Amino acid sequence: MRKGYLVLLTALALAALACGFSFGGGGDPTEAGGNGGANVILQDDFSDTGSGWDRATSDEAQTDYQNGQYRILVNAEAYSAWANPNLSSYSDTRVEVDATKAGGDDDNEFGVICRHSDVENYYVGMISSDGFYGFFSRVGGGDLQLIAAESMDTSSAINQGSATNHIRFDCVGSTLTLYVNDTMLGSVTDSTHTSGDVGLYAGTYDIGGTDILFDKFVVYQP
Repeated sequence: MRKGYLVLLTALALAALACGFSFGGGGDPTEAGGNGGANVILQDDFSDTGSGWDRATSDEAQTDYQNGQYRILVNAEAYSAWANPNLSSYSDTRVEVDATKAGGDDDNEFGVICRHSDVENYYVGMISSDGFYGFFSRVGGGDLQLIAAESMDTSSAINQGSATNHIRFDCVGSTLTLYVNDTMLGSVTDSTHTSGDVGLYAGTYDIGGTDILFDKFVVYQP
């Protein structure tokens, strides 16, 4: 089904603000040493459940480690959840991760966050298990909005269903570029957010139950 200009209510963040319940992480994930080159500034394979990402559960969603991966489960409809390592604030980043759908409908959304200054302001480069992708921005606690588009586009480079996708999201200057499985999907220009944390994101549309497993999370300084 074609995904039109959908206003996705980020109810999880609103609940966090109201109740003090946060799906953001805390502490220090595994920092890069000599592995992966000098430009690697952060990496986590989620084998260490104490690496700092949050472990939170509500009726609507859950973020937690699971068997050497990081899981974001969204049970509610039209809902989103995300997690941040909360290690630092970055301006320019290249973030890569493997993402696999473990359950739920293919009409979902999941991806990578950059320039997350707080729960009300950030970018998301996202794909779906039915082959769509898009660039989103949240500003001042409003709803997620597509950047420079009225609907998400499709790409044959996205592995559909339960297959794993390697996602790369570059946030460099005012240019945002999204790659999947080493194929560039597109690029947009936006200067709303200039710095912030990185993170992982998943959400639902009309059907709850989106279950995404993330692995091999790496942040580069481009």
